[in-house]
Amino acid sequence: MLKPILLVEDNPKDLELTMIALERSQLANEVVVAYDGAQALDYLYRRGEYADRPEGKPAVVLLDLKLPKLDGLEVLSEIRKSEELQGLPVVMLTTSQEEQDVLRSYHLRVNAYVVKPVHFHDFMKAIADLGIFWALVNEPPPGHAKVLRRS
Repeated sequence: MLKPILLVEDNPKDLELTMIALERSQLANEVVVAYDGAQALDYLYRRGEYADRPEGKPAVVLLDLKLPKLDGLEVLSEIRKSEELQGLPVVMLTTSQEEQDVLRSYHLRVNAYVVKPVHFHDFMKAIADLGIFWALVNEPPPGHAKVLRRS
């Protein structure tokens, strides 16, 4: 069974574009969407509305930086503090090019920091490349599933 991709995004336009780009890259994994940091942690810890979801971690978390309730850095910090989740691949997917955001993300052991391009074509290519990286290039640690492309 393929593990899902957890996409944490509150901006409706960015969410729509990301979903289109992931679909175009033909990833076979389900994409689960959380709209704020608290909902993302509820999903990861199987609590609240996600208490009955199947056990297991997502293949990767695509995490926006600027989120309501808990921001992306707070979510990343919680993931890295958790023995159960600390090895989970997390990609910060954000509009922020602020040096402090990049440095703080890497200090918290983010796996990658991707700035969302402004132009539509560039955005689509960046997300598709990101999907292809996790699908074909990245080798996850033992016990973690790869993202797979549809044939």
